[in-house]
Amino acid sequence: MPEAAIETGLVAFATFFATIGPVDVAAIFAALTTRASPAQRRRMAVKGTAIATAILLAFLLLGTDVLAYMGITLAALRTAGGILLLLIGIKLVFAEPTGGTTTTEDETKEAELKDDVSVFPLATPLIAGPGAMGAAVLLMGNTHGDVKLGAVVIAAMLAVVLITFLLLLVATQVQRLLGVTGLHVISRIFGVLLTALAVQFVFDGLKASGLLG
Repeated sequence: MPEAAIETGLVAFATFFATIGPVDVAAIFAALTTRASPAQRRRMAVKGTAIATAILLAFLLLGTDVLAYMGITLAALRTAGGILLLLIGIKLVFAEPTGGTTTTEDETKEAELKDDVSVFPLATPLIAGPGAMGAAVLLMGNTHGDVKLGAVVIAAMLAVVLITFLLLLVATQVQRLLGVTGLHVISRIFGVLLTALAVQFVFDGLKASGLLG
């Protein structure tokens, strides 16, 4: 595989893993479905990941065209997307909840009253949240229309969603195994990676805009 494809794949995987947070999603899912049977959990996991995949694919395939139609340049997208991901990354490093990758307190309370959490909050905003949607558009924009690199980004997203789905199936066990400390350690590791990637996106956006000469 060409070096560019490998680099694109690694960056896309790390970015999606950080913005989606499969382990955190599984832990929240376990907390919200304590009264559900195993069969109900499986149905919600399948439905939620399917809807989230459709949402993220829509942003991957159509996001850059919509932005172009609105007159938003790739440089502006890189800078704005980098700032968004930087804020999410900082929150992850300090193990603080953020609306970009998880539910807010009000959303969690609303979800606790529902029997089916597959669409809300599982599909969105837990899996296909603002952070993941923004990352999808940003990463696809960075491929500059290269079909092969675009396919690599899509494959990376699908891989992270698949990992998320598998963790949802064993959500209770994951929550019990890792505990709060384990979840925070994983969040912090990917938060550091996401923060570095975000800063690079901002640098690239500013350079492409010509503001830095």
